[in-house]
Amino acid sequence: MKTIKLLAVLFISTLVFTSCEDDHDDDHDHGSDEELITTVLYTLTDGNNTIVLEWEDLDGDTGNAPTISSGTLTANTSYTGSIQLLNRTESPAEDITLEVRAEGDEHEFFYTNTAGLTITKTDTDGTNPVGIETSLSTGAAGSGSLTIVLKHEPTKPNDGTAANAGGSTDVQVTFPISIR
Repeated sequence: MKTIKLLAVLFISTLVFTSCEDDHDDDHDHGSDEELITTVLYTLTDGNNTIVLEWEDLDGDTGNAPTISSGTLTANTSYTGSIQLLNRTESPAEDITLEVRAEGDEHEFFYTNTAGLTITKTDTDGTNPVGIETSLSTGAAGSGSLTIVLKHEPTKPNDGTAANAGGSTDVQVTFPISIR
C-alpha cells in the first residue's frame, strides 16, 4: 500500500513539474530580456527641413526628470516621420528600433495629440500597422502636445487607440508641439 501511495505522489509531482515547465516555455519571451529604452527620437521631414523631437531619460523613473526637446512645425505641411528607440546607457548606444521592427507583430506605436495633427502609420508587420514610419500633416498654427506610446503584445487588429489595444506599455512620451 505504501508503494502505491509513493508512486501516486511521484506521478502527481511529475505532472506538476512538467506543467510548470511547459507554462514557462509558453511565456512570450521574444528572445531577449525587456530592453531599456532611454531615448525616443521622432524625426519629421518635409523635404526641405528636418525636425527631431527628442525625449531622453538616462536614469529611469527614479532619478531626474527626462529631457524633452522639440522644434516648431510649419502650418498646413506634410511630413514623413520615423521613430528611433535607443538605449544610451550602452556604448555605443543600442538601437532598440531594430528589435521592434523585427518583432512588429508583437509591437505597435500609438499617437495621440491635442495640436490638430493628423498622423497615419505607414509601415506594417505584414498585416497590421506598426507605426515606426508615419506620415504627419499639420493644420493651422497653434500648439498642443503629442503623446507616443509603444505597446508590447497589443491586440491586433485594434481600434487604433492605446487605451483599447491591451498589451503592456514599453514606453510612453509626450512632446510639446508648436505649429507656426
